[in-house]
Amino acid sequence: MIGYWNLSNQAKLVVEEIPYLRSAAIGVFIKVGSRHEDTNLAGASHFVEHMLFKGTEQRSARDIAETFEGIGGQLNAYTSREYTCVYARTLDEHMDMAMEIIFDMLFNSELAEKDFSTEREVIIEEINMYEDTPDELIHDVFNRKFWEGHQMGSSILGTMQTITEMKRNELFDYYREKYVPSNMVIAIAGNIKQDQVKEKIENLLQNIKDNKIVISDNKPEEHCSFINLVAKDTEQVQICLGVPGISYHNENRYTQNVMNSILGGGMSSRLFQNIREELGLAYSVYSFPSSYSDTGAYCIYIGTGPGKLGKFFAALHEQLTKFANEGVSRQEMARTQQLNKSSMLLGLESVMNRMNRIAKSVMMYDKIISPEEVIERMYNVEADMVKEFAASLFKPGAFSLAAIGSKDVLPMVEKEYLSWWG
Repeated sequence: MIGYWNLSNQAKLVVEEIPYLRSAAIGVFIKVGSRHEDTNLAGASHFVEHMLFKGTEQRSARDIAETFEGIGGQLNAYTSREYTCVYARTLDEHMDMAMEIIFDMLFNSELAEKDFSTEREVIIEEINMYEDTPDELIHDVFNRKFWEGHQMGSSILGTMQTITEMKRNELFDYYREKYVPSNMVIAIAGNIKQDQVKEKIENLLQNIKDNKIVISDNKPEEHCSFINLVAKDTEQVQICLGVPGISYHNENRYTQNVMNSILGGGMSSRLFQNIREELGLAYSVYSFPSSYSDTGAYCIYIGTGPGKLGKFFAALHEQLTKFANEGVSRQEMARTQQLNKSSMLLGLESVMNRMNRIAKSVMMYDKIISPEEVIERMYNVEADMVKEFAASLFKPGAFSLAAIGSKDVLPMVEKEYLSWWG
């Protein structure tokens, strides 16, 4: 049973009762991420996420950690381009304590100067670590150029310059402005009672002031048909190719998910079977959609050796051309639909997955979309819809390339790429 309310202070609350479990999960989704930051505050959303764990007026960082471990709970957070999430999972009997701690963190964090300086160094090391992980960095290299001139293209971590130059008061003002009830979706799933949870959260929020902020989501321009090469001393070449995609409001999102599963979404996908299993050109190769509220991209990733570049680009071009021109078989459709159905239904056995599902349903669509509806919409996707959608994406001149590799190899990447997509 799922309940959904707009609370008196404008926060949205969605609760799913699952009485046969002994656990419960809570997530508070704050609708602010890296795309909402001013250029000089790039990385602020992620910085605030770190600072939430450093202490409040009532609890020190140690108190927060020890209390959660004392009840056997798990507490964490993450930042994305469009929202920040603080979440926890506990035994059902400890959910009240978890809620009290999370709301204390969300609204009463001190962001003390000493902690600010310490955590700045932690984030700088996180940036350094990310820069030393080329198979992750390649996606930022692509996004930076794809959404150039807009914060959508900026790293969620920020840059060394913005983090170094950011002032504590700037971050505190950003936190106070964005972390208000009207900018939050609260989701709870597990062995709880809806009415009791609603009453508890209303009590926790009753003295919280709301600034009624308006988050500006100016739509980014998508820059396609670019080549962005970054020289690093690496053994492998990291490659990301992409085209403009769709937002998560687009009705083609179900078609996109089916298409992605067949093309490069798993071990039975065409790209994995052809490029890795048959040709041995890579250990890791996959495709993935990135869909946001008003934009999107569809990308393909591979890490491969310099001597395999020519074979890789030839094989990829062949696979994409065949996909767009010939479409998919009924067997592929049936296998993929069953796989996606199983994945969704098996995921519902996790209280964290159920909490995340109802939260994102409310945050993105302002309603509850049931698993049954998603499965029905997926099974309504037909083979000719997948072919048509693929043809609309994989058009001549639509692709862009980002690559990380040694300075001697990058000219070869560009040459091989242009021989097929130039």
